[in-house]
Amino acid sequence: MSKMERPFDEELKLLKEKLLDMASRAEEQIGLAVRGLKDRKQEMACEVLEKEEAINRFDIEIDDMAMRLLALRQPMATDLRFITSAMKIGSDLERIGDLAVNIAERTLELLKSPQLKPLIDIPRMAEMAQEMVRDALNAFVNRDADLAKNVCQRDDQVDQLNNQIFRELLTFMMADATTIPRAVDLILVGRHLERIADHATNIGEDVIYMVRGKTIKHRIEEGLFTGLQGCLGPDQKK
Repeated sequence: MSKMERPFDEELKLLKEKLLDMASRAEEQIGLAVRGLKDRKQEMACEVLEKEEAINRFDIEIDDMAMRLLALRQPMATDLRFITSAMKIGSDLERIGDLAVNIAERTLELLKSPQLKPLIDIPRMAEMAQEMVRDALNAFVNRDADLAKNVCQRDDQVDQLNNQIFRELLTFMMADATTIPRAVDLILVGRHLERIADHATNIGEDVIYMVRGKTIKHRIEEGLFTGLQGCLGPDQKK
């Protein structure tokens, strides 16, 4: 029996390693994109665009590996949750890579004009989002549901900072219409970082599902679905 399990365990290990490699590259893309914006370095933004295809290839390879394992090994219980979670995490990492590309594209536009303001909150927000991605993947590797839940809880902090950035940039636009194009680009950068944090949260939720076998998406575990009871007929209520 152990001889039969060894190849499967090795295949699961390879899938995990592929996913971690992809995560490292996606996290690097976030940092590169924001440093290019903060330091006004066109070459950094261009490097983000050049590396996009590599992340896309990782996503395809992870899907292929996972589908092959599902078809040939017919995993059960924990292994099945691991493989399906890996597929979803790969998809979230691919979207994180896309969002880093979006930031790089906004950077290239912003570099055509003088800097609107020193950037303080956007780099802070990027650092928070990067840490969420990093911790979500550490939770995945270590099967740490508590760390994964902590990642999910940090999403609100990123949202609050994004709202703060939006309000500040709105005051620039109201005071001087010529700042509108640059302010809008920075608002979009904040929005992209907020979406990166959302994807890190998705990964955290997938880790919790993988480890505990239950979902917290849409805050179901908090019982918020009970509000639907008022919409049910008498014969539907339990």
